Amino acid sequence: MSRKLPFPLGRKEVFLPSFTITLLRTPRLPPRYATFIVPLNLNKLDIRDYLYNVYGITALSVRSYVQQQKVRHDRPDAILPRPRKWFRPRAIKKMTVEMEKPFVWPEEPEDFSLYVEDSEHKKNGLGWDKETFDAARKASRAENELMQPDADQKPSADRETIAAQAQLLLTGKEVWKPKWEDVGEPEEVEKELEFPKI
Repeated sequence: MSRKLPFPLGRKEVFLPSFTITLLRTPRLPPRYATFIVPLNLNKLDIRDYLYNVYGITALSVRSYVQQQKVRHDRPDAILPRPRKWFRPRAIKKMTVEMEKPFVWPEEPEDFSLYVEDSEHKKNGLGWDKETFDAARKASRAENELMQPDADQKPSADRETIAAQAQLLLTGKEVWKPKWEDVGEPEEVEKELEFPKI
C-alpha cells in the first residue's frame, strides 16, 4: 500500500534530464536541510518532484534564491581581457530543501597519500593524487593573477631572485661571467650582394 504524500506529484514525465543539480556541503545547516545549486529555470515544484522520483526523498518545504555574481573585467575565457569592458557572469540559483529524514555528510578524508601509494590504484589510474591537484590549482591562480588589469603595477616574481643574485655579486661570493653564444666565424655585414635579374 502506498503512503499518502503531503503534496501531489508532477504529471510531466522527464526520462533523460538535461540539467545538473549540485548538492552543497553546508555544515552550518541542521541535518534535515540540504542546499542545491540548480538551473535558473527550475522551480520549487520541479526540485520537490525530482528528489522524490529519483531518490525517494520527501521534501517538506523548499526555499530558493537567486545569487547575482560580481561584475568583472571582460569574460573569463577572453584571451586578452579588456580592462574597461564590463561583464557580469550568469546568476546562480540555490535551493534549500527541508527533508523528512536527516542526511549527514560523510567525514572529509584527511590522509590523501594512502590512496596514491597503493600500486593497484596507481596501475588503474585511481586515487586522490592531491599533490598534482594542488600544484595545478596554484599554477592556475598564478596565471590568473598575471591576467588581471593591474598585474603590471605589482612587482614581478623574479624580483626577489634578481635581488639575491645582485647581492651575491656585490659581496663577492660569485663572479660575473658573461655567457656569449658562439655563432661561428665573423661575417661582413655591409657587402655587395648580387641579385638575379628578372
